[in-house]
Amino acid sequence: MTLKKITGTGVAIVTPFRKDCSIDFKSLENLIEHIIKNNVDFIVALGTTGEAATLTNEEKFAVVDFIKETVNNRVPIVLGLGGNNTHQIGNDIKNTDFEGITAILSVAPYYNKPSQKGLFQHYKTIASACPVPVILYNVPGRTSVNISAETTLKLANEVDNIIAIKEASGNLPQIMQIIKNKPKNFLVLSGDDALTLPMISLGANGVISVVANAFPKEFSSMVNFALKSDFKSASNLHYKLIDIINALFVDGNPGGVKAALAIMNIISNNVRLPLATVNRQTYSLLTKLIEEL
Repeated sequence: MTLKKITGTGVAIVTPFRKDCSIDFKSLENLIEHIIKNNVDFIVALGTTGEAATLTNEEKFAVVDFIKETVNNRVPIVLGLGGNNTHQIGNDIKNTDFEGITAILSVAPYYNKPSQKGLFQHYKTIASACPVPVILYNVPGRTSVNISAETTLKLANEVDNIIAIKEASGNLPQIMQIIKNKPKNFLVLSGDDALTLPMISLGANGVISVVANAFPKEFSSMVNFALKSDFKSASNLHYKLIDIINALFVDGNPGGVKAALAIMNIISNNVRLPLATVNRQTYSLLTKLIEEL
């Protein structure tokens, strides 16, 4: 049942801030309503796109509680819960209220640069402690460590509570090895908006998206067409969005998508340090592309 809940289009939602960098809960409500009414399949809270690294524990609890209350069981919620201290993640799991949470998304340990053996034991330990299923998150461009196809498949086959991977390596040969050899009850989700269509054509099951914060209807329609093997319709939407997708990441994430959401009057254009808002040229480009779309 959980597998069906996390196929299709998931949105790694941003955390809106006011000018003083306090959390803007009203804008968060606006964003959630914008996403849900435009047919996304699930929401991911406290991911990298949500600037979770800059939130205090109290703020994290407040954001998750608010998201649960606002979503009100209309779509599944996946909770970002990972890090580079396995023991601390275990403690965080013990202190988390999992009511209303479908699964966790756990990023590969960063900075420590563990071996593949260390990665396997890290995730096995998390999965054994977690009361809900675990989605692996491989994003070597941010963590400096790659979860190899062999390690992913070993976890998929040997640890029952690990049900999926968000693959953001951009390494299509590696992703194809996972798709070819994975168990039937293990999902592969794109972690790269620009590669979502080709990944689904190769057998991936969906995406955890950034651009769907701003364009949930268009992007989820593209994903749904692709999952139904209507690649002509999916390609039309893919190419309609590709310039915006590329522009969102010119000055880093989530600065780009927050700028887009501000242009669309959904949230304010504020991020917390060490992130900075996009430069004037990028903002102008996004404004032009959004007007054209």
